[in-house]
Amino acid sequence: MAIREVQHRQNYLGVGGWVWGGNYKLERYLYLLHRITGLGIILFGFFHLIETTFFRMQGQTVWEATMALLEKPWFEAGLYLVAVAFTLHALNGLRLILQEFGLALGRPHRPIYPYGDALRKKRPWTMLLVAVIVVLALLFLFDFMLSGGG
Repeated sequence: MAIREVQHRQNYLGVGGWVWGGNYKLERYLYLLHRITGLGIILFGFFHLIETTFFRMQGQTVWEATMALLEKPWFEAGLYLVAVAFTLHALNGLRLILQEFGLALGRPHRPIYPYGDALRKKRPWTMLLVAVIVVLALLFLFDFMLSGGG
C-alpha cells in the first residue's frame, strides 16, 4: 500500500482572505473586529503609559505642552474610538466566554445532512450583541458631541 501525497489547495484569496467572512459571515467579522480592537487597546495603553510617565518626568513645561496637544479634536475623537473599541471588545469577549461554556450554542444533535452549526442557531443572540454595541456607541457619540468633543 503506497502513501499518497496530499495535494494542498491554492490560496486564491490572498490578503483578501483575512477579511472574507465565508460561511460564518457575522461571526467572522466579529472575530476580526475583536482582534483589531484588542490590538488597538494595547496600543492605546502603551501610548497612555508613555504619556503619563515619560512626558511627566520631563518637567512641567513638557507636561503642559503634551496635555495641550492631547486636547486637540483629533485626540478627543480618538478617545471616543477607544471607548467604542473597548465596549465592542468587552461585549464580544463576553459572547465568546458564554460560547466557550456552551451557554450560547444550543443542544448537541446528530449530524444529519445538511449539517447545521451551533453558531447560526444562536444568531439572534449575536444580533442582540451587535445592537447593544451600536446603541452604546451612539450613546457615547451623543455624550461626546454634547460635551463639545472633549
